Amino acid sequence: MQVWAVANQKGGVGKTTTVVTLAGLLAQQGHQVLVVDLDPHGSLTSYFGLDPDTINNSVYDLFVNPQQEVAALFITTNLHNLTLLPASSRMAALERQAGQLGGMGLIIQQALVQVKSTFDYVLIDSPPILGVAMINALAACELLLMPVQTEFLAIKGLMRMSKSLDLVLKTRHQQLQALVLPTMYDRRTKSSIQSLRIIRAEFGERVSHALIPIDTQFRNASSAGKVPSEYNHLARGVQAYDLLLTQLQRKRQQIPQWSREN
Repeated sequence: MQVWAVANQKGGVGKTTTVVTLAGLLAQQGHQVLVVDLDPHGSLTSYFGLDPDTINNSVYDLFVNPQQEVAALFITTNLHNLTLLPASSRMAALERQAGQLGGMGLIIQQALVQVKSTFDYVLIDSPPILGVAMINALAACELLLMPVQTEFLAIKGLMRMSKSLDLVLKTRHQQLQALVLPTMYDRRTKSSIQSLRIIRAEFGERVSHALIPIDTQFRNASSAGKVPSEYNHLARGVQAYDLLLTQLQRKRQQIPQWSREN
């Protein structure tokens, strides 16, 4: 079982779109895929037609009751091979509860051990805040994808994420592969071109070969309640994620390990 996390300390950069699209492509390849929503806003959960404000059984239960059987929280999606571990808006209370509950940094990692023979891939959607949920995602994953919108403000969020990774690696006992994923790229604009140049200058070989373009088909797929590859496999954005997936699957060994010297 491979565990991939998608995270960045800025919202609106394409984290949920990345999780949903990659998960859909993997499921359509025949892999058993679990997507985990750790964001209190529950965008991933909402994508599959559930309300994070009213849902009863969610990933939050794992944090308040570590003995909870994780499989009992799973939701079957309308796409074959794709399962959801949904989020509840109650996840927002975790930071306040952390002191009382204690030992919350490895909850997701420990829960996934229960189902390691069930799934081929686990994709985790993280909130844009360095806190309990993101720490869990970073502790559980072996590969981190960091989507960054190709505009200047988003690059600042990526720099914050880079510093956060340095802090996390001080306590992480295994190496972590990390890949920066430029998103919402528009080759017609000077801003996108310049931003991409800055990202590549800062992160070099740690930048994905794939560039995810602006594509209204992502929004259309969400409205239709389908993963993008099911809605329109030929869409430009889906084809870009297909290229990314090729890099992740066939050239995985070439993705650099993250080190605190970055």
